[in-house]
Amino acid sequence: MKYGFSAWQRAIGFWGTGAGLSLLAAGCTQMPVESRTSASAERLLVAQVPPADTTGYETAPPRDPNGIGTYYLGRQIAHVMGHEGADWLERSGRRQEEGTDLLLRELKLKPTDVVADIGAGTGFFTFQLAKKVPRGQVLAVDIQPEMIAALQENKGRLKASNVRPVLGSSTNPALPADSVDLVLIVDAYHEFDHPREMGRAIRRALRPGTGRLALVEYRAEDPRVPIKRIHKMSIAQARREMAAVGLILADSIETLPQQHLLLFRK
Repeated sequence: MKYGFSAWQRAIGFWGTGAGLSLLAAGCTQMPVESRTSASAERLLVAQVPPADTTGYETAPPRDPNGIGTYYLGRQIAHVMGHEGADWLERSGRRQEEGTDLLLRELKLKPTDVVADIGAGTGFFTFQLAKKVPRGQVLAVDIQPEMIAALQENKGRLKASNVRPVLGSSTNPALPADSVDLVLIVDAYHEFDHPREMGRAIRRALRPGTGRLALVEYRAEDPRVPIKRIHKMSIAQARREMAAVGLILADSIETLPQQHLLLFRK
């Protein structure tokens, strides 16, 4: 189910910070949007879809009305923001509210890195990342066709030739296996309706030895962060969920105004 912007605002109960990026909508096809390569090349580009695994999931009445009634390892999954909220992702105050310039610096990207921006939305982070990896590539993943269309438009307008919009699914981001240096997920993971499947697919996409997952979520441990609890995550919960798919916490960076920046590796 998709939620309009006004409904999403009521769900988080705060105007001015936080934007769960648009990753989850039903009925999307798992395939890279711009690919016109041969069948053999496609098999190299797209990681194999993982088998269904219901471990850790529970269905129960929502404890929080802003949740979907599905729980993963004890955490209720939040409703997702639909493409109707695209303008919110590009709001003028976002850089200051979220410390986005600091976030990008903390990622310590190399010019040749391959980066996947999962839940890319309209590309708020995508096109900033593209400048950081001029000899690399940014795979901008979303599962809403409307967001992919916005990414394509912005790519042309900004002449960002190293950006590749990718249409994923709610269980697989359609990333190349063993070839991504950094996966970035900002304020979106808590809305994944299949976090275990997505986590396993992300792990397979990370480059062996050096690949990192950068998970950015509002700090649940800090009551001063004015976001509803269901739209926050604690370090302990994030570690638990990542460990379940074979990822370990390598670093916790707490320099952002309101969010954790958690770096995981295989």
